[in-house]
Amino acid sequence: MLERLEQQKKLTANQWRIILTTNLGDMLDFFDFFLIGYVLAFILKEWHITYGQSAIILISAGLGAVPGAFFWGWMGDRIGRRTVFMLTALNVAIATGIMYFTPDQNWLIPGWVFLAFFRFFVGFGNAGMIAVDIPLVQEFVPTYKRGWVAGLTTTLLPAGNILGALSGWLLEPMISWRGLFLVGLAPALLVLMIRYWVPESPRFLTRMGRHDEARRSLAWALQCDPSEIELPTTTADEERTRWRELFRYPRSMAAGCLIALSQTGGAGILMWITALFVMVLKVTPNEAAYMMIWVGVLGIIGRLVASWMSDTVGRRYSGFLIGMGGAISMALAGYWHDVYIGTVSVFFLFIMVQRFFGDASYAIIGPYIAEVWPNRLRASGMGFCYGIGNLGKIIGPLGLALIVGSSDYVSPKVVPSALFPALLFLAFWYAQAAVMFLLLGFETKGRSIEEINRALDTPAGVGLDPVRVPAQ
Repeated sequence: MLERLEQQKKLTANQWRIILTTNLGDMLDFFDFFLIGYVLAFILKEWHITYGQSAIILISAGLGAVPGAFFWGWMGDRIGRRTVFMLTALNVAIATGIMYFTPDQNWLIPGWVFLAFFRFFVGFGNAGMIAVDIPLVQEFVPTYKRGWVAGLTTTLLPAGNILGALSGWLLEPMISWRGLFLVGLAPALLVLMIRYWVPESPRFLTRMGRHDEARRSLAWALQCDPSEIELPTTTADEERTRWRELFRYPRSMAAGCLIALSQTGGAGILMWITALFVMVLKVTPNEAAYMMIWVGVLGIIGRLVASWMSDTVGRRYSGFLIGMGGAISMALAGYWHDVYIGTVSVFFLFIMVQRFFGDASYAIIGPYIAEVWPNRLRASGMGFCYGIGNLGKIIGPLGLALIVGSSDYVSPKVVPSALFPALLFLAFWYAQAAVMFLLLGFETKGRSIEEINRALDTPAGVGLDPVRVPAQ
C-alpha cells in the first residue's frame, strides 16, 4: 500500500497543508519557548534578579523538556502522532498564558519562582511537539523528499524567535511584559487547524492494524480515490510499542543522543543572547529585541540551506559541515566580543553567522534522530534522543551563567574576560555533534523508512553506504 507513496513524483496540496501546519505549530511553540528571553531582559533590573535566579528561570523549561520528550514521544507511538500533536499545542499554550498572572517579587510566591514553575510545563509540551511532528511529516512523503521536507518543517522555528523579538520591541511598550504571555496563547488555535487539516499517519495506522483508515489517510495525502489503493493481502496484528525496546539499538541510541546534545550550544546562546546584547553592547532591551530580528532571519536562511543539503549532500556530511561552522563562529564571536568595525559590533555579526549554522543544524539533526529507529519506535526513539538533547537546555544556559557571571552571583554584570571561554564551552557541543555524525552516524539519504527498518532489524546487519549498520 505504501509503495504508492514512494512512486509519487510531486507533492500534493494536502501534503503541503501538513507541512504548513507543522511549520506553524513549531513557530508558535518556539515563540512561547523563547519569549522568556525577552521578558527577562525587561525584568532583570526592575526585580534585581540574580544570575542564579535568571538561570533557574531559563533552565526550568529544559528540566521540563527532558521528561516531556520521553513521555510525548512514547505516547506518539501509543495513541498516534496527530493526537499528541494537538495535546502538546494545548500544553504549551496554557502554560504560557498562565504566566500573565505572574506576581511581583515581594509576594508570598516571588515572581521569579512563579515563572520558573510554569516554564517547566512550557518545556514539557515544547519537546513533545517536536518529538511527534517531524515523524508525522516524514511518514506522509516519499523517500527522495523526506530529508528536505522534514528539514523544511523546522524552518519557521527561528520565526518564533523573531515573533518574540517583534513582541518585545513593539508590543511590550503597549501591553507590558505580562501581556506578552497572553499572546502566547496562540498555539491553542492551532488545534483547530490540526483537527481540520491533518489526518493520522498512514504508517502508524498500518502498524496498529487499522488498514482501512490507513488507506483513507494515504488517499487524502495523495488526493486520490481510496479504492485506487490496494489494501495489504495479509493483515498483521496490532503492533504495540515497549519503551525498553529502544535499548536494543545501542548505535542508534548513542548517535542520536550525542548528536542531539548540540542543543546545549543553541539553547545556551539563545536563552541568554538578548540579555547579553543589553549588558555587553550597552543597548536597551527594546534595541536588543530589534537586533534579534536579524539573528532570526539568518536562522531561517540557514535552515532552508540545510534542508536542501540534507537530500543533496546527505545527512552525515551536512551534519558535520554545519556543526563545525556553528562551533567556529561561536568561538570567534567570543574572541572578538569587544571589536567594532566602525560602529558595527563584530560580536553581533558573528552571532548572526553562528545562528545561520546553529539553526541550520536543527534542520538536519531533528529529522535525522527520527530516521535512525525502526518504524514502530520512531516517535519513542526521537523523543528519547531529543529528551537527552534537551539536557542541553539546562547545561547550556546554566554553564554560560556560571562562566560569564562567575565573579558576581548577586549583581548581573558580565565579566568581559569570561565571555570567550563561555562561548568556547557552547562551541564544544556543536563540534562534538559534528564529529559524531562521522564516527557513529549511518547515512539515511535515499533509504525508505521500511528499508531502514529492515536494516536495523536484520541480525547480520545491512550495508547503508558509506557506513554499515551493524547488528544492534
